[in-house]
Amino acid sequence: MGSCPDSLQAVLGAPGAKGGTATALRKDGLTEFMRSIMLQNQEPFYVLDLGVVVSLSDKWTRSLPTVHPFYAVKCNPNPALLGALAALGSNFDCASRAEVEAVLALGVKPDRIIFANPCKPESHIKYAASVGVNLTTFDSREEIEKIRKWHPKCDLLLRIKAPEDAEARCPLGPKYGALPSEIAPLLQAAQAARLNIIGVSFHIGSGDAHSGAYRGAIAAAKTVFETATKLAMPRMNVLNIGGGFTAGPKFDEAASVVKSALQTYFPNEPGLTVISEPGRFFAESAFTLATNIIGKRVRDELREYWINDGLYGSFNCILYDHATVTCTPLACTSNRANPTCKGLPTYKSTVFGPTCDALDTVLTGYQLPELEVNDWLVFPNTGAYTAAGGSSFNGFNTAAILTHLAYSNPR
Repeated sequence: MGSCPDSLQAVLGAPGAKGGTATALRKDGLTEFMRSIMLQNQEPFYVLDLGVVVSLSDKWTRSLPTVHPFYAVKCNPNPALLGALAALGSNFDCASRAEVEAVLALGVKPDRIIFANPCKPESHIKYAASVGVNLTTFDSREEIEKIRKWHPKCDLLLRIKAPEDAEARCPLGPKYGALPSEIAPLLQAAQAARLNIIGVSFHIGSGDAHSGAYRGAIAAAKTVFETATKLAMPRMNVLNIGGGFTAGPKFDEAASVVKSALQTYFPNEPGLTVISEPGRFFAESAFTLATNIIGKRVRDELREYWINDGLYGSFNCILYDHATVTCTPLACTSNRANPTCKGLPTYKSTVFGPTCDALDTVLTGYQLPELEVNDWLVFPNTGAYTAAGGSSFNGFNTAAILTHLAYSNPR
């Protein structure tokens, strides 16, 4: 993956950002840019800072130079983000036909895609075969049979259950991954089906996972490599360490653990390719969400606000991704002289989404200044598992929130 500033130029010319549609941000200019949009619009919107994506790409390359990222499209399939990552040299982790189609539409070659879903519909397997996506994962005999019938030339990675994933925000072990007792029988079944098993895959869980879990999972993967050797199978040459990475200090810790574990368990593995499936690492901090206050009620000292996005839209992350969200006010309507409300008293506040479901509550007991209808609440770090899960419940089309493109100077 590339480095700044040439990388930024490549990103600005990528699909989704072509034609000068991205706005240059001055230093600390995000608020100013968002205010300019708010003055012309009352609908919720995102800002994608492509400069942040470039910085994160550079961070990954410096920290994990031998690990090839395959961005997890499910996290946020925004076309401009996908185009930016493609321009930066990222590959892609797709879990469905639609995700594969979205990536191919950007001009990405099929050999840069892993179909990383251990349980795929047969029609999706047929489609992968027809477009030349020739790498996938499996963890059951039934999947082996489907692949044998519909895509026998596909290379396979055996997905194993990570030994530790209980501390992840969203553990994946209960749904995917072969148990230790299942590994040898699955390898033998794939071998009997004359399929080409080239490596091992695991995932320690999504979001704030315990970095030490990578060590145990890499050790377990080494055991699978050794089992394949004992079964006289062709030498494996791919290790997929999955996702679970977050931007910030935890990434430095995780990268250190991964590099140490690879050195311990795969010190002299000839021709080994190590790949990964980061999603939120690239998406989360690159997006900022702005929501308009559409209603208000005062009950004694409590302030209650309604905004035009909620749990059935971007904030599905609160339910499904166990996210903790924060916001800052922009009083562009009621207090243009001091839109950031600096120095003003705050009140305990509740923030509701727009639907008629009482569950649609975004924040409770949150300290906010006195705001009015048509003021705004701005939510940072809203790129991961937000827009991707939006719906049109109750007639509020939160699945169609617009994204405005901008770019800061990569750090």
